[in-house]
Amino acid sequence: MANPLSVAASAMNAQMLRLNTVASNMANADTVSGTEEGAYRSRQPVFATIMDQQQREVVGVAVSGIVESDAPVTKRYEPGHPQADADGYIYSSNVNTMEEMANMMSASRAYQNNAEVFSTTKTLMLRALQLGQQ
Repeated sequence: MANPLSVAASAMNAQMLRLNTVASNMANADTVSGTEEGAYRSRQPVFATIMDQQQREVVGVAVSGIVESDAPVTKRYEPGHPQADADGYIYSSNVNTMEEMANMMSASRAYQNNAEVFSTTKTLMLRALQLGQQ
């Protein structure tokens, strides 16, 4: 049987990276650029299941990468802006703050749930050890 402590710990690490990615997206939500290529694009982590091939069971969660959103950036005409291009346009990030807030709440709850699994498993293991001493 897989160690539930390591499964919960790897899931907590994955959710922490997810929260950090959300924080980075939120911090860059209002940034602008003089080029479409230079505009900040929202990033999301991609999770993968770690399997024990011999036992055929889940042993953890890994982050297999971070992908950038392919949603279009916003192009605004602001000729007086210091970062405007030659035609007077600036390009805003494609971060959707409402989606990021929902993502943050989901990641936070998943982290809390895994922390509870970790704590409960540890308590049950200690109680089992105490029963063995009697």
